[in-house]
Amino acid sequence: MKTIQRMSSMPILLTMPALGVLLAVFGIPLILLFLTSLNAPALSLVNYVGFFAQRSYIAILLLTLEISAVATAICLLIGYPTAYLIAVSGRARPVLMVLVFLTWLTSALVRTYAWIVVLGDNGLINSLLLNVGLIDSPLPLIYNRFAVYVGMVHIMLPMMILPIISVMMSIDSSLMAAARSMGAKPFTAFLRVYFPLSIPGIRSGCILVFVVCLGFYITPQALGGLGDTMLSALINSQLTTSLDLAPTAAASFILLAITVVVLSAVGVNLAGAHSQAASPELKLRTDRLRVLTRAIRYLNEFVLPRRARRWTAKLYQTQHNTSWWKIFGAIFIAIVMFYLLLPGVIVIIISFNSGEFLEFPPREVSLRWYYSFFSDPSWIAAAWNSFQFGLIVSCLSTIIGTMAAFGLSRCSSGLRSSLTMVILTPITIPVIVVGVAVYLGLAKLGLIGTSTGIILGHTIGAIGYVVVIVMATLSGFDRTLEQAAMSMRAGPTQTFMRVTLPLIRSGIIGGALFAFLASFDEVIVTSFVGGYAIPTLPLKMLENLKQQVDPTIAAVGSLLTLLPIVWLVVLYFTLWRTQGTLGKPAMNPTYTNPH
Repeated sequence: MKTIQRMSSMPILLTMPALGVLLAVFGIPLILLFLTSLNAPALSLVNYVGFFAQRSYIAILLLTLEISAVATAICLLIGYPTAYLIAVSGRARPVLMVLVFLTWLTSALVRTYAWIVVLGDNGLINSLLLNVGLIDSPLPLIYNRFAVYVGMVHIMLPMMILPIISVMMSIDSSLMAAARSMGAKPFTAFLRVYFPLSIPGIRSGCILVFVVCLGFYITPQALGGLGDTMLSALINSQLTTSLDLAPTAAASFILLAITVVVLSAVGVNLAGAHSQAASPELKLRTDRLRVLTRAIRYLNEFVLPRRARRWTAKLYQTQHNTSWWKIFGAIFIAIVMFYLLLPGVIVIIISFNSGEFLEFPPREVSLRWYYSFFSDPSWIAAAWNSFQFGLIVSCLSTIIGTMAAFGLSRCSSGLRSSLTMVILTPITIPVIVVGVAVYLGLAKLGLIGTSTGIILGHTIGAIGYVVVIVMATLSGFDRTLEQAAMSMRAGPTQTFMRVTLPLIRSGIIGGALFAFLASFDEVIVTSFVGGYAIPTLPLKMLENLKQQVDPTIAAVGSLLTLLPIVWLVVLYFTLWRTQGTLGKPAMNPTYTNPH
């Protein structure tokens, strides 16, 4: 009891388990990795000089930046209008958001495999065109840059759409109506009012997509050619083929430095807040904007009379029919949803193929490859390992992450921002850098090739997801309820169990399910820490994907595609039961507290 009271008076103590695990598994190894890149204790830049002395390495670095930037730009061009159409879609908004969310939760490995089926020489597109007679030989749609962009954009598009939607939904729609009432055309009102207010969502989405793209490994390797090798593939090759870790450490920190520069350039820290160091730059931009606005105002003085005459002439005119714009928007959103959902649907359909090779559509419907999966001990063992790791990581990260989120919510804003930035580091920087650092740290502890090492490697990232979700739940929590319970002589433990926990239970369950999926779908860290000594389902799929000989992967992909649906159903009923339980006392006027 005294320990709980001490923690309630010093909430920072609740973050110690999370920070301790993060420091031991990732923080200290990251420092050691940096020292290794400098050839400590000699401390020289020879590894960095050697990296930039290799023209091939520079070309791979520039190619990584190019692919990441182009993929981010394509995601923005598609994602912004999609987010806008979803935000203004009214009753269809929840359904569309669920579809985007489902795509985001689906395994990236499964979606990459789906695009191999769609774009391959015997894939859906080429088979359709050959059967129709439009082409005589298969088009080169795979193992090139085009396929890389198709796969990467498909995986990253939900990450662009969701942050923009969250900002757009907070924009007051009456502002657009006010602009229209002042004579502004629809496009002018959008450009001058709505678009500036949505810029924070654009910035968040672009940063998130670009940074994640920097660490892409599997998709470019599976869909691209020899000329599409990214820096993460080079780092993985160096780590697995060379006994000298120093060049790998240097390449990893070059990629990490690019990430830090990108985050710093836009004045954003890892906690999601604007950095204080960016305030002089922000002031300079504001001053420039004021000068530009003043100049535009003076220029407008010359055209104001003409604008006034046009506004008076069109004041009582009927507005143009916007049905064509609605039709165009509906077609656009349908195409985007088709693009997002098509690969998953195709994987499910081809999993019922009865032939020796995958084909779409299947000539005969059969459960052959499902029987193959459930009767193969290697597949079952890999799935069981993934399930065990996911369950343990989910429990461990939920306990540690909930404690950390509870403590952070009660810290000062400055301390909360700094600690949140530290805790979210493993899910913010490129995963290939995290994998190398975790590999070094667990190698020092003698945990490479062990289940404990895999669990610890998964936990540092899963904690971040739990902290984000639980903190979001706590942001709307009314602390006066706790004070009221304590005023009735309830202790800290009883207050937390009887008041706080029921109100944040949905966030805790959501964080636990996110942690489970993050662990279940993890590939990079698992391959570094466990290798193929302890096979997991994603590693087994990756091995199968490289060989491309066993159609059982289609059945596995189908099951993993349905997993997010189960996740959402569980979360929905959990939230519904929570709301129903919490709503009963309020709706029952005769309800009294039995205690």
